[in-house]
Amino acid sequence: MQFTQDLPEGYFFFRACAAGAVTVIDRTLTRSFLMAPDRVVEDWPVTRADQFDLAAAEAIAALEPEVVLLGTGARQVFPPREPMVTLLRRGVGVEVMDNAAACRTYNLLAGEGRRVIAAIMLPPAGN
Repeated sequence: MQFTQDLPEGYFFFRACAAGAVTVIDRTLTRSFLMAPDRVVEDWPVTRADQFDLAAAEAIAALEPEVVLLGTGARQVFPPREPMVTLLRRGVGVEVMDNAAACRTYNLLAGEGRRVIAAIMLPPAGN
């Protein structure tokens, strides 16, 4: 029996993840961003977990995700409770992890055709 993997064509995926930068397909991003299978929203203003607020949660909710992967940098840091609860009340799953884990998990879920959003927090240049 031969196994094949059918991947949806034309979706954004992570190629690499480093401490202060992430490569999406062939483009390196150095500022925080949101990524869905069909779009990348650059210059998301959240650079640390403690900055994740209701406005940031609303920006994510506007992309209509099933699940959100909050990449909080080089290590897992839990953000304030209130904005996470806002997403959960809308039926959106939220997972908090370091950026490398968020990138790997995103690639798996997007490859399955899931409506996943990666919210990647990157420190400002020089930090």
